[in-house]
Amino acid sequence: MTRSLTFLLIGILFGITMFKSEAASWFRIYEMFQFKSFHMYGIIGSALALGILMIQLIKRMKLRSFYCEPIEIKDKVKSFYRYSVGGVIFGLGWGLSGACPGPMFTLLGAGFLPILIVIITAVFGTFVYGKIRHKLPH
Repeated sequence: MTRSLTFLLIGILFGITMFKSEAASWFRIYEMFQFKSFHMYGIIGSALALGILMIQLIKRMKLRSFYCEPIEIKDKVKSFYRYSVGGVIFGLGWGLSGACPGPMFTLLGAGFLPILIVIITAVFGTFVYGKIRHKLPH
């Protein structure tokens, strides 16, 4: 129960951060895809840099979780094709809907009810992927 509460609180903090930084703003996402503003690129770039730094810190210092469990990060399979195709599909979905998975729930929490259509179709897409996953090249 305490883990669930911890994750819920972290999720709420993440949602507030996404909303206040305007990373959940459809307008900001639209601006980014038109290359009119650095705002989203700055957020994504700083998150990427911080992520790389933290992963290296966790691996090199063998850090543990808040629950004193070892953190295991498995190496990814190197493949240009799978990541580029997945990135294009993700980017197209992001561009068409104006939201990636994190901001979808942030927007719902902020009261933007039309995002429910995006959430339902994202869940449906995940379901379809689960059904055909074994037929796809991985």
